Amino acid sequence: MIPCRTFSIVAADPLAGECGVAVASKFVSVGAVVPWARGGVGAIATQSYANTSYGPTGLGLLAKGLTPQMAVDRLTSADPYSAKRQVGVVDLEGRAATFSGPECFPWFGGLTGDHVAVQGNILVGEATVTAMLQAFQTTTGPLADRLLAALKAGDRAGGDRRGKQSAALLVVKPAGGYGGLNDRYLDLRVDDHPHPVDELERLTGLWRLYFEKPSQDDLLVIDDRLAHELRDGLRRLGYGPGRDGQPWDEGDRKAFTAFSQMENLEDRLRADGRTDRQVLAYFREKLT
Repeated sequence: MIPCRTFSIVAADPLAGECGVAVASKFVSVGAVVPWARGGVGAIATQSYANTSYGPTGLGLLAKGLTPQMAVDRLTSADPYSAKRQVGVVDLEGRAATFSGPECFPWFGGLTGDHVAVQGNILVGEATVTAMLQAFQTTTGPLADRLLAALKAGDRAGGDRRGKQSAALLVVKPAGGYGGLNDRYLDLRVDDHPHPVDELERLTGLWRLYFEKPSQDDLLVIDDRLAHELRDGLRRLGYGPGRDGQPWDEGDRKAFTAFSQMENLEDRLRADGRTDRQVLAYFREKLT
C-alpha cells in the first residue's frame, strides 16, 4: 500500500452549519482518499497509510454523539496499524481532535484550535501546520475561503517535502448540494497538476461564479450605458437583443437569459433584470 503523505485541515462553521476538509499531497487524486464529511455531523481527514474506513465509521460515531477525541480513540484502538495512521476530526459544534501514530514519516504532527484541526506527515517541517492553523484563525469569510487560505499557507510554508501533485476542497451542509438534494455544497478536486493548490484556487473561483448567489453590493442596475454595452456584446455573440436607445426590456432580458443559460450562469439571473459584477466580468471576457 502506498502511503498517503500529505497535509490537511478539517474545520467547522457552526453558525453557517458547514464543515469541511482541505488537503494537498504529492499523491495522485488525494481527494479520493483523505476527505470525508457529512452535513450536520462533521468532517474527517484520514492519511499516512490512510484507513479509509475511518471516514464513514468516524462520521457514524460523531452522529451518535461521540466527541471527536472519543471517535479518534475508538478508531485507533480498533486498528492494529494505527501507529502508521494520521487522522483529524471535527464535529459541527467545533470540537476537534488530531492523531499521529509514532510510525508516521517525519516530519509529522498536528495542531487543534476552536473549530479546526490541522495535520501533516513527511512535511518540510512543523512550520506547515503552524502556518495553516494561523491562516485559518486569521482569515474571515465563508468556511471554504478559510480552508483554502489555510491550504495555501501550508503550501507556501513548504508542504509535502516530496513535492506537489494533487489537492481537494470539500464543504458540506444539510441540503447544500445541487438542487438541495444532498449535502455536498462544494466538492472540488485536482488529481494531477504541477501546482495543485493554485489550480484548486482557480476552480474555487469558477465554483463561486456558477453557484454562489451575488451579494447586494455586487448587483448592478442595467442603465442606458450598460444596456448599450450588453446589447452590442449579445449581438456579437449571436443573440438578438432589443434596439439601442430604448430601456432594457423583456426582449433584452430574454437574450441575456439565453446567454446565461448557455454559459451555465442561470443561478445568477435576477427576476428584477439586474446583473452582477462577476457575470459582467465573465461576459466581457467572452467578448475578448
